[in-house]
Amino acid sequence: MRQRPEVFQTPVSTAPRSAPRTQCDDPSERRATQSSPGPHLGPGAAFSTVGSVRRLLRAVIICGIALATVLVVIAGTAVFVVRHSFPTYDGTVELAGLDADVEVVRDSNGIPQIYASNPADLFAAQGYVHAQDRFFEMDFRRHVTAGRLSELFGPDAVETDKFVRTLGWRRVAEKELGLVSPSTRQYLDDYARGVNAYLDKHSGSGLSLEYAVLGLDPNGRRDYRPEPWTAADSLAWLKAMAWDLGGNMGEELNRTKLLATIPSKSVDSLYPAYPFDRNEPIIPTASVGADGKFSATPPPTTELRRGMLTTDLLKSLDSVEKVAKGLPQLLGQGDGIGSNSWVVSGDHTDSGKPLLANDPHLGATMPGIWSQVGLHCTKQSRTCPYDVSGFSFAGLPGVVIGHNNAISWGFTNLDPDVQDLYLERIEGDNVLYNNRWKPLTKREETFQVAGQDEPVKITVRESRHGPIISDVGAEERETGELAARRDKADKAYGVALQWTALRPGKTADALFAINRAQNWTQFREAARQFEVPSQNLIYADTEGHIGYQAPGMVPIRKIASGKWPVAGWDPRNDWTSYIPFDAMPTEFDPADGIIVTANQAVVPKSYPYFLSDSWDYGYRSQQILDRIKTAGTLDAAKMASIQLDTKNRAAEMLVPSLLKIGINDAFDRQGQETLKGWDFTQPADSAPAAYFNVVWRNLLTLTFHDQLPKAAWPDGGSRWVEVVHTLLGQPSNSWWDDLRTPQVESRDDILRQALVDARAEITKKMAREPSNWRWGQLHKLTLENQTLGTSGIGVVEKLFNRGPYELGGGTSIVNATSWDAAVGYGVTSVPSMRMVVDLSDFDKSRWINLTGTSGHAFSKNYTDQTELWAKGETLPWAFTRGAVEAKREHTLTFTGKPER
Repeated sequence: MRQRPEVFQTPVSTAPRSAPRTQCDDPSERRATQSSPGPHLGPGAAFSTVGSVRRLLRAVIICGIALATVLVVIAGTAVFVVRHSFPTYDGTVELAGLDADVEVVRDSNGIPQIYASNPADLFAAQGYVHAQDRFFEMDFRRHVTAGRLSELFGPDAVETDKFVRTLGWRRVAEKELGLVSPSTRQYLDDYARGVNAYLDKHSGSGLSLEYAVLGLDPNGRRDYRPEPWTAADSLAWLKAMAWDLGGNMGEELNRTKLLATIPSKSVDSLYPAYPFDRNEPIIPTASVGADGKFSATPPPTTELRRGMLTTDLLKSLDSVEKVAKGLPQLLGQGDGIGSNSWVVSGDHTDSGKPLLANDPHLGATMPGIWSQVGLHCTKQSRTCPYDVSGFSFAGLPGVVIGHNNAISWGFTNLDPDVQDLYLERIEGDNVLYNNRWKPLTKREETFQVAGQDEPVKITVRESRHGPIISDVGAEERETGELAARRDKADKAYGVALQWTALRPGKTADALFAINRAQNWTQFREAARQFEVPSQNLIYADTEGHIGYQAPGMVPIRKIASGKWPVAGWDPRNDWTSYIPFDAMPTEFDPADGIIVTANQAVVPKSYPYFLSDSWDYGYRSQQILDRIKTAGTLDAAKMASIQLDTKNRAAEMLVPSLLKIGINDAFDRQGQETLKGWDFTQPADSAPAAYFNVVWRNLLTLTFHDQLPKAAWPDGGSRWVEVVHTLLGQPSNSWWDDLRTPQVESRDDILRQALVDARAEITKKMAREPSNWRWGQLHKLTLENQTLGTSGIGVVEKLFNRGPYELGGGTSIVNATSWDAAVGYGVTSVPSMRMVVDLSDFDKSRWINLTGTSGHAFSKNYTDQTELWAKGETLPWAFTRGAVEAKREHTLTFTGKPER
């Protein structure tokens, strides 16, 4: 999955707010941190709740409660508070509404395998188990998706809530309840019944340690009791997934800002075309036939097809005049988080059956985003068809990625362009459309804010294109102002967001259908319902077949390109329809027996519909493909070794140029010499990897920081690799010139200065002697709790956070432990899990989670998988009943009781 590093894991901002210091302030608050990304939930932005959390905790400390708590911890009494929320994994529990007993078998890692005689009991038990392990996480997520964070975290969360409530995630989820199939609705209700059964018996610190800490609030949070779980709570989480994994709203905003400061030609050079000649797309050839169906064969006449692409379907808007009068040019996209998945047929394996691998790259959170589970009907039948195991989301029934008894599947992000910003001419509460003024749709939203007696109210306005997000979003409002200035308009435009995820759909139906699919036909029919977020789906089955399917709602535009905001008053900029499912890219049993998806281009230019121009530039995908082609026959262990590949193809491209630079000073030259003979891999103990990445960051700083606004500084991802690749062949390009100096610099001047500056920096950070340099010493991962773990209060953070861990890998590398060159070398996103499925014998499959099954700090399963994950190791993945029994450590039996 590829996305902005962001809302998929719903982090809370770590940015501190200035405040008068007191003698009770924690010293850890003095550490340097980044400035807040903004008051609202924008692309890649974190939630700004930390100010209220910190003030809450500071007030507690000042009044002496926290100090008393520390003394209690020292005295040992707090052991009860910490352990109070640990769930019971053994014994018998009554669960209302069951038709028969349900058994939950856990191994030493706490991974539950649930056995039931019918789906209702199965999903009710899953709801109970998820609540046991992760309820605070679930509760936090539903407050996010409902725009109700301020109820927990106070005034600083209000702006985030306003933005989410304006988008209406929860409202859309409630509408979807009426669209999903009766069975899906029943499963969601059954799941909620299980969650609520757990809530009936647990509260406060008995649910999670986080509630105990929040309960210290003198403003009344000590009395907080979670509301019952509902089916809409589960569906609303799908909207957060869609936000993170689809759309380019942030790109459109960035393009506007760039074009306000630098010429359009310079902006163009920062967004190079996908290198099809070097990095293969997922499907190398593609067309859509006269029958409207996708074909993995070239079109009969490429020139004609491209003409159709230009004139009838996509007609890219290369300048402001092609969109509408005076509209600004908007170009570009920042690199997001990516994922790897691939599948090989039996022609490439020891067993003669397929192998499938997947590792989604997401933000590093504590607990990790995934929860492992097995869901088994004790007797599989039409009425109870589930025998599935894999990775789930706490708060959502079923398995998201994994395998059942017949097939396996994996996801990476297709990253289609499914969001468009519309500039709206607004007078009062009317909006201009097709030369007529139309009334905006309005609704009032009310926010209950912790610590405040009076609620906050806003009026949400919507045009035909979607909510007016400039009413609540500072960045979106600025976009409207910039566009209006370029147009010489009398007043700022409103900015509306049209987004496929704001249209109620049936993605929940697709998840359950995939869980029970037994063959390619059933899998594709399930994918047909997978509307948002659009993903690259890979497939394998026990019969030996492999496949690929791109599902989802991807809009067809009349003339607009989707690259920048367009005039909402001009009907020519409207969406006309969506790409038909049968025309979406698909492939079944390709001749070479290999399918690799790693967020690269899906199809070549011959494909007649516009999916996106925001692909990852293919360095990971091509490295995976090259590894597979040279690996010989594969087994699960060899597949897992590819997931750990640390070759840096950016280094392979750049180092030859760096080694050509003459450096006179012997001390500076010592750093350059570490790159000689380097194989371009980046394990944690690598000295050349450490030096190269410091050079890379300095190179980007020297080349671009003088000419770009801070918000657009390079993050070092695959787009910037491609930009530098192009610039290396243009030694006098103006980007090389450092505008802060009187002379004009060339390419070699900047490369030399980057080498010299990197030598000084790495010596200061690590050691004078290159043999003592280690990439992992710079490249560390700290797992932070999403709320209290970013409070800035050291004693609280130590309760919930874990790390740091020294890691290898890096950005645009298969082992994708990404970092942001605009900020530092610390790890920002990771492979959130790794799995390899063996279709010859599911019990030979392997899996690993970033953290552990439990969300309870100090539980033995809180981070019991992290050390293994950091070393690149995996766990055996027991699936059959015999294999599960061999690993049994705990048994919990649910028994029914009459409902009152």
